[in-house]
Amino acid sequence: MIGRLRGRVVSESADGTLVLDVGGVGYELLVPLGTLGRCVAEADGAVVLQVVTHVREDAITLFGFADERERAAFRLLTAVAGVGPRTAVSVLGVLPSGELAAAVARGDVRKLQSVPGVGKRIAERLALELKDKLTGLPGTAAAVRAATLAVPAVAAREPSDPLAAALLGMGFKPAEAERAATALADRAAEPLDVRVRDALKLLVR
Repeated sequence: MIGRLRGRVVSESADGTLVLDVGGVGYELLVPLGTLGRCVAEADGAVVLQVVTHVREDAITLFGFADERERAAFRLLTAVAGVGPRTAVSVLGVLPSGELAAAVARGDVRKLQSVPGVGKRIAERLALELKDKLTGLPGTAAAVRAATLAVPAVAAREPSDPLAAALLGMGFKPAEAERAATALADRAAEPLDVRVRDALKLLVR
């Protein structure tokens, strides 16, 4: 099983798939949105990804994460009934581990439902089953405290558009989230994950 890879990113797709060149071998990984932004690039441009190797009868898929905390959160998510690895990646793309832990600690089912593919029943199950598990991850307790303290200020300014809410959850400032949501306002009927990817392209130019 592959547990860690270090190399240069040679391609990245809008669906979260990237190819990492490791000693001349290209490894294809599926990563949560924003993973490369959370990675620490080394002096030579290489990045290190923590990896989970998912094996099925018909496929072997590599899932990559910026740090050990996100990989541990992924494993906890996939242990919840009804949450597959791709849904778990989608969750961590909208709610990185610290934000996810804070949402679960507050029992914020609405926040969890903002993730594409997560309905009310799954959101309630996540809030119940992960409540005492995510806060035990390294460094997560501090993130939960910070996010919980910040809730009143953020909630007061959080727009009703799920896109803006998702961007806020990824760490963007309210003004940036509102700017992207306004730019994509005419695409409100499109899937949230598609709008999030296009919003990220606007914000990282």
